[in-house]
Amino acid sequence: MNPISERISKIGVVPVIKLNHPESDAAPLAAALCEGGLPVAEVTFRAAGAATAIRLMHEAQPEMLVGAGTVLSTAQVDEALEAGAQFIVCPGLDPDIVVYCQQKGVPVYPGCTTPTDYHTAYKLGLEVLKSFPAEQSGGLAKIKSMAAPFAMFKIMPTGGISLKNLKEYLSCSTICACGGSYMVTADLIDNQKWDEIIDLCKKSVEIVNEVRGNG
Repeated sequence: MNPISERISKIGVVPVIKLNHPESDAAPLAAALCEGGLPVAEVTFRAAGAATAIRLMHEAQPEMLVGAGTVLSTAQVDEALEAGAQFIVCPGLDPDIVVYCQQKGVPVYPGCTTPTDYHTAYKLGLEVLKSFPAEQSGGLAKIKSMAAPFAMFKIMPTGGISLKNLKEYLSCSTICACGGSYMVTADLIDNQKWDEIIDLCKKSVEIVNEVRGNG
């Protein structure tokens, strides 16, 4: 895996963030994630201010990994990279976006759930794939089944991940890291419940350490 993927794998959990008010919330959220032990964020382009959020989080906590999620076009790739994004996440597998990111030298994690997706990703030379929506697409059982013919991939499941099933997912050797929004819900962010976010991050880190022997 590339150095960014290695760092993500070591952290184990990627907060998936939709920021409605980046000017007021990006910096304190970045601080909360880092204090909680999850110095990484996938900022989704489902919110209009995603690029602003990426830039402000990166400026507030230069040491953390900040990437862009829900990227649907090469134009959004450019916007994300200009804002300082260090990795790109897509909900589906678009070969044009993948090749564009490869040409730009930025890691890209496309959503893959079918054998055709995996085979296309193999031909594109990818190493880490996003499984989305993970739980709704068959969960860990599906991921394990797909690993039989496609053992070369590490997977980042997103969708339906919580503290209740995080340990089960991370216990699978195929899993690189898990994406989740349970520690960065709209309620927690919009109401600036930074202490609660820190606590949920710490609980996530405890599970990562327990499963991977980092404690």
